[in-house]
Amino acid sequence: MGMLNVALLQIMPGKTLEENRDIGLDACRKAKAAGADIALFPEMWSSGYDIPEDVSALRDKAIGADSAFIKAFEQCARELDLAIGITLLEAWEPLPRNTLIVFDRHGQKVLTYAKVHTCDFGEERRLTPGDDFYAADLETGAGNVKIGAMICYDREFPESARILMLKGAEIILVPNACPMEINRLAQLRSRAFENMSGIATCNYPQGQPDCNGHSSAFDGVAYIPDVQDSRDMCILEAGAGAGIYMASFDMDMLRDYRKTEVHGNAYRHPRKYHLLTDERICAPFIRNDRRD
Repeated sequence: MGMLNVALLQIMPGKTLEENRDIGLDACRKAKAAGADIALFPEMWSSGYDIPEDVSALRDKAIGADSAFIKAFEQCARELDLAIGITLLEAWEPLPRNTLIVFDRHGQKVLTYAKVHTCDFGEERRLTPGDDFYAADLETGAGNVKIGAMICYDREFPESARILMLKGAEIILVPNACPMEINRLAQLRSRAFENMSGIATCNYPQGQPDCNGHSSAFDGVAYIPDVQDSRDMCILEAGAGAGIYMASFDMDMLRDYRKTEVHGNAYRHPRKYHLLTDERICAPFIRNDRRD
């Protein structure tokens, strides 16, 4: 397959849905011109990660997965021969969802993922959590790749990426809207290392509230033949400013690595992990605002 180019659209949103549509479509065109196979948006692009406190206003801001806004990116994917991961505040019952929709190069919808680990200690308590993690076959101009998705806070739970690895995901797309500092970047590095999966994270630039850019990509390959020491899996870390940042994943190298290395699912002992599915929560981890 060779190289897979993922454009991380670290861009500022506008003030309206229509502005975000136009800014987003322009960014996709620029990404394609720069050689992208996939264009990925930051978290909840349709609203610029705006979650109104008033529930009526929240519902008014949410849009459907088949809305004109989403169809514009479906058409764009088809016209540009470009896979697109577009994010939205999705209309849902009983409350909206934080969602990523991925279109392949032909404009076919191949993945819809709603954020499982909503930040219930904050404004995301007003959103409906997703119910599972999904992997999908994505056709790109560079070839076919198995993708999965996490959204922002999902990255802080090893189970998120682990499930995606077990479902076959080679590249995990991660829309984001928070300050990316050394510890959060370390979480992404860890998810890539332990699952032998590429991870591409797109954040808003500095200037968007509570964001600082630093979109990143880790290719998941810690060791290569004939080199004694481990290598840096970080293939991209953007700065704070707005821009389109290209992460190039060597898919042949990743696939060869996954066939021989010791991480991922090679030496796991799932029969010994029963406690991981125990739903009891004991002190000191009890939180009154936790939701199922």
